[in-house]
Amino acid sequence: MTSHTESDTRRTAVVTGASSGIGAATARALAEQGFHVYCAARRTERVTALAEEIGGTPLTVDVTSEESVAALAEVVGERLDVLVNNAGGAFGSAPVAEADAEQWRSMYEVNVIGLMLVTRALLPALKTSGAGVICNVGSTAGRIAYEGGAGYTAAKHGTQVVTETLRLELFDQPVRVCEVAPGMVRTDEFALVRFDGDREKADAVYAGVREPLVAEDVADAIAWVVTRPPHVNIDELVIRPRAQAAQHKVHRQP
Repeated sequence: MTSHTESDTRRTAVVTGASSGIGAATARALAEQGFHVYCAARRTERVTALAEEIGGTPLTVDVTSEESVAALAEVVGERLDVLVNNAGGAFGSAPVAEADAEQWRSMYEVNVIGLMLVTRALLPALKTSGAGVICNVGSTAGRIAYEGGAGYTAAKHGTQVVTETLRLELFDQPVRVCEVAPGMVRTDEFALVRFDGDREKADAVYAGVREPLVAEDVADAIAWVVTRPPHVNIDELVIRPRAQAAQHKVHRQP
C-alpha cells in the first residue's frame, strides 16, 4: 500500500466505492483536477489498477466495517480536502409484502451506516484542511417513492437526511456538506447487482432510453461541486437524463 509523501502539497480526496461506475469515474475526474485520490473499495485488484492509472493510492475498504474504516483514516492521515461518499447500492425490487429483510439491512448498512462511519472517521482531517468538502452520492430515489423500490428509497432517503443533518451540525465548521443525486444512470453493474445478475431484467431498466446518464456525467457534476470556492456550498444537485422527467415518467423509444 502506497501513499503520497508529506512533501506532496496537492489537494487530497477519498472516494469510496471506487472500484467501478460512478466511483471510478469520480476518482479519474478528481485526479484530472489535480487531486491525489485515495481509491477505496472492497475489490483490491480493481482499485489497485485504478490507482496505478491515475497516480492515486489504493485502499481495500469495507465501509460497513468500523475496523476497515479506521484503517482508511490512518492511511489518509491528519489532513483531507474532499470526501466523496459514493459507496452504495440497491439490492432487489420486491414489494414490501415480499421483501427480503437481509437485502434491506444490506442497503441500509452501505448507504447510511457506511456513510456515517466513513464521515465520522475522516471528519477531523476534513476540518484540519480548513476548507473540507463532504459530497454524498444520493439518488432521486431519496426524494420520491416508487413501487418495488421501498428498501432502496428508504435507504437513499436516509442518505439525504443524514446529509441535511450533518450540514446543520457543521454550520460553524470549515467543512461544506453537499449531495449529488443522480436519476437514471447506466453503469456496468448497478442494475445487474440489483437484479442478482439477471441481465435481461437489468437491460429492461434502460430499454428504449436513447441516452441515459453515464458514470462520467455524474462524476463531472461531483467534481464541479467539490471544486467551488470555499464559501460556496452546493446543498444538493439533482441530475437526470433529459429523457427522465420524473422517476415514473421516462421517454422510451420503440
